[in-house]
Amino acid sequence: MTGPGAGRRLSAGTAADLRAAGLDPCEVHRVVSAALAEDLRYGPDVTTEATVPSDAVATAEITPRAPGALAGAPVALAVFDAVLGAGYEVLGCAEDGSELAVGRPALTLRGPVRGLLTAERTALNFLCHLSGIATATARWVAALAGTGAVVRDSRKTLPGLRELEKYAVRCGGGQNHRMGLGDSVLIKDNHVQAAGSVAAAMAAVRVRAAGLHCEVEVDDLAQLTEALQAGAAEVLLDNFTVAECAEAVRMVREAGTATRLEASGGLTLPTARAYAETGVDYLAVGALTHSSPFLDLGMDLATAGRAVDPNITPGRDHDDATHP
Repeated sequence: MTGPGAGRRLSAGTAADLRAAGLDPCEVHRVVSAALAEDLRYGPDVTTEATVPSDAVATAEITPRAPGALAGAPVALAVFDAVLGAGYEVLGCAEDGSELAVGRPALTLRGPVRGLLTAERTALNFLCHLSGIATATARWVAALAGTGAVVRDSRKTLPGLRELEKYAVRCGGGQNHRMGLGDSVLIKDNHVQAAGSVAAAMAAVRVRAAGLHCEVEVDDLAQLTEALQAGAAEVLLDNFTVAECAEAVRMVREAGTATRLEASGGLTLPTARAYAETGVDYLAVGALTHSSPFLDLGMDLATAGRAVDPNITPGRDHDDATHP
């Protein structure tokens, strides 16, 4: 990677924050490095180098321009770590999952202006995208409040960003479905077609992956009956209407099983509560990750000066830094 300071290691503080959030610091560093490389592959930040004195230092505020939920603050700091190393301070940082107010800074930094501006767009891309997902998720959570139903995501994520996008769902109060193809079983319609029936597919899974949680997708109430008779622990109701979901809940209760039900397909925020009130356990919403708009945040230089103080105490401790 080219560019001044790009590719420096994560600070111990940032790495600790990422671990506390359930994120892998090495994976975040990899994603951040790839994102910076897109900006720096053609050379250094020529605009900044031409217009900003090399010894300029400033306070920068990243501020929401629309209300929402914050997600990705430690990821943004990983970007500044990669560009600035130990040469900046974190003066203030809101917690991921917190509610953002317009005009109130979510993140305040002080450091060399050149590095702040080089890192700006990459940091904002992560922060705006992840906060957008968290904000959308929070709206679904609010719509389901009091029903007992939980909103979950799917694997409809951008390549390379699944861990971060699913983290943003958690920041918004939602739950994650499976992370990949090997940590849980989801028998879908094509698997049923290949196996011959719902019962045959479930039997094959019990032989091959007996220790994994198994959910089976059904297209109608007849397949639900088959799944219940086969002892399904969890059933995904694909493109069921509200009335069909209510009937599915009644069938499970009548059967006296502990089978959990997940509504999926064509769900929208205006219809969310109606589905939840049928008694289903989960609402699967792929749009959380594939269609949530950016939350608008911007970075502005609040105060500026010259000649970084050599006695500055960095806000991120790099003495015990990590690097993949």
